[in-house]
Amino acid sequence: MEYVYAAMLLHKSGKEITAEALGKTLQAAGTTVDDARAKATAAALNGVDIEKVITETQLSAGSAAAPAEASGDASQAEAPKKEAKPEPVEADVSEGLGALFG
Repeated sequence: MEYVYAAMLLHKSGKEITAEALGKTLQAAGTTVDDARAKATAAALNGVDIEKVITETQLSAGSAAAPAEASGDASQAEAPKKEAKPEPVEADVSEGLGALFG
């Protein structure tokens, strides 16, 4: 997971995501770097539109709350919340992160 975090940090700072850049970022954070994992992560992210993946992930995490917000009656919105248990946001995030490597 730390390799994905390093890639996100590099992306956010406008840097190219390479195995070398991932290694330096992880070393700066005090993490032991596995060169094979850094190369695999960089290769998996090559050609991926990270902004698009971030946007899609944010949309899927927020889509569960949209129907409740659209309802004008607060009492109607509360009843389904008690019956239906929403999926944890972590599941949506991990699906989005899985798409990075798919």
